[in-house]
Amino acid sequence: MSRKPITLSLAQAPVTKGDIAANLSMHQTLISAASASGSDLVLFPELSLTGYELSLVGELALDQDAPVFEVLSQSAVEHRLVVIAGCPLANSNGLPYIAAVICFPDGKIEFYSKQYLHAGEAAYCAAGSQDYQLEVQGYRFTLAICADFTEPQHAERAQADAVDGYLVSALISDAGYATDAQILSGIAARHQLPVFLCNHISITGGWSACGNNSVWDQSGERVAASTNTTPSVLHCTLSDDGLSGVVSH
Repeated sequence: MSRKPITLSLAQAPVTKGDIAANLSMHQTLISAASASGSDLVLFPELSLTGYELSLVGELALDQDAPVFEVLSQSAVEHRLVVIAGCPLANSNGLPYIAAVICFPDGKIEFYSKQYLHAGEAAYCAAGSQDYQLEVQGYRFTLAICADFTEPQHAERAQADAVDGYLVSALISDAGYATDAQILSGIAARHQLPVFLCNHISITGGWSACGNNSVWDQSGERVAASTNTTPSVLHCTLSDDGLSGVVSH
């Protein structure tokens, strides 16, 4: 029996350095926009709740019971979709994690911590140790945070887990996009796995992000992209027949 199609939304909006309240408001606005388009899941970039500010992660790190997560959870419940946002997560054993909070429409809240750190991140952050998969309306996805996708074993494990898609929350600059896009296209083709990239659009952590939220199909072809740094949401419909109905608002 075939599964019903689902809609995935990739949010791109400017972040405010270290201002969790302002960034939370931005998330709520785009969650509403995704919901209005019938989305089942909305993905935000790496460290979207704070900006990619490594020097601030220690003071901005959030406990798992932080009120901001409850607000996001309430939005997920209200709009009946999965919300994935980026955050620095407190670590009782040392440096905080570069993490994602995953809020489900039934009120459940889970977390994933980035496992593979870029050069320079280890001075501020600890690495996670476990892969993360989530299910949306019968479709299974592996979540990657930025440098995770540059380590071949991460995507290889996703393929071994027989997931239906690879979700990437990232910070990619203008200079880095061509190389990273080639890696992501290769993951899609090599593992016959749709890949969904959600990137920043503003300057954050000293990096000028390039936006270009993108989707690659199982053959590695880029079938949709925002191709700009304009605040927007890229929507994509995934079904057992593949990707279709890609639009950007």
